[in-house]
Amino acid sequence: MDTALAAAAGRGAELVLLAEPAARFHHPHPPFPSMIGAAMLLFLLLGVIAFLLLSRFKGRRPPWAAAPHEPPEYAARKVLAERFARGDITVDEFLERASVLNWTPGTPEGGRK
Repeated sequence: MDTALAAAAGRGAELVLLAEPAARFHHPHPPFPSMIGAAMLLFLLLGVIAFLLLSRFKGRRPPWAAAPHEPPEYAARKVLAERFARGDITVDEFLERASVLNWTPGTPEGGRK
């Protein structure tokens, strides 16, 4: 480069000095390569978090959702079954009260008689 400056010691020296920085950057590069890497890691992390959340709550209600509404008969059936299990009521009383609740004990989902 020194020989080029010496050869163009007159009016062409300015052109050589102005062309030199452009020659160094003739290939386009990203301005901040480390920022691109950090952004890629951030998107990868967000993707992993989204996958974990979706796979954890798949097919379930979110934890902040209210419990599903159940008819009051279900609570009465539970109390009746607990009283029978403790021995507070006899078999005949249990079956009579279960029939009032339209409940046949031992059937799936408490089917009707």
